[in-house]
Amino acid sequence: MAVYTDVTEGELEAFLKDYAVGELLSYKGIAEGSENSNFLLHASSGSYILTLYEKRVDKTDLPFFLGLMDHLAKKGISCPLPVHRNDGTIVGQLAGRPAALITFLEGMWMRRPTVQHCREVGKALADLHIAGMDFPLSRANSLDIAGWRKLWDGSRARADEVEPGLAAEVDADFAEFTRSWPTDLPAGIIHADLFPDNVFFLGSRLSGLIDFYFACNDFYAYDLATCLNAWCFEKDYSFNLTKGTALLAAYQAVRPLSEAERQALPILAHGSALRFMLTRLYDWLTIPDGALVQKRDPMEYIRRVRFHRQIASASEYGLK
Repeated sequence: MAVYTDVTEGELEAFLKDYAVGELLSYKGIAEGSENSNFLLHASSGSYILTLYEKRVDKTDLPFFLGLMDHLAKKGISCPLPVHRNDGTIVGQLAGRPAALITFLEGMWMRRPTVQHCREVGKALADLHIAGMDFPLSRANSLDIAGWRKLWDGSRARADEVEPGLAAEVDADFAEFTRSWPTDLPAGIIHADLFPDNVFFLGSRLSGLIDFYFACNDFYAYDLATCLNAWCFEKDYSFNLTKGTALLAAYQAVRPLSEAERQALPILAHGSALRFMLTRLYDWLTIPDGALVQKRDPMEYIRRVRFHRQIASASEYGLK
């Protein structure tokens, strides 16, 4: 459940006085997501998403996240827009939390993405990368390899409780990244979390991208590798080559990969899978049952990590 901070009607009505959105008609919590408290809000001027930023989000990053959404929308990327307050700012305070009002985006996310959905995502990701090239703000990736190591340091001692031998496997992964992780690839603004629940569709047509709260500056090809992990594996953990081919071809039709990016894609996909495995593993081992943070089983990504270790060429993902 993604409502960690309750909001009373009186608090919300007082909050909305600083916005030109009209009268509050109704609101309800949204039971998806794992980082912030979210509400669907209906006002006389329309529908909005109200987000209260919980402790995992650094409020000093909010101008970057919300400013990026503004910038991308002006560049033609379909994404929610932060609603400006009467004083021109976009972040307020509600129930003791930083809070923002965001325009409502029509559509739904796909529980079972098709090849066409993957094709749409590949194009949208490339469009996002190009649109963000002149965004004036920057943010370091807090979940780069150094960030992964912090997660690993906090969970390594108990890793074999989840899977015997896991600690030795991940130690070997870090040794490989120390030797081989690329250092000089095309980089800029990336989404860093473009999973199916952050992409909305109307039928087979992509209607917009949401949840930019992991966005940062990093390698474009790393973002693409994350999409391979998020969109191209099936429920039985097998990699769907047809989906991978469609996603990669659609991306390259907008922004062709350099030869260095093509060569680096297997290790980037390996690293991306490890990053999501480690966040899940850390939460799985350190957060007590019943806590507010949603815990996800790390085994799904342990299997992805093992798959990527065997990949020798990006052609095995469907790259032409």
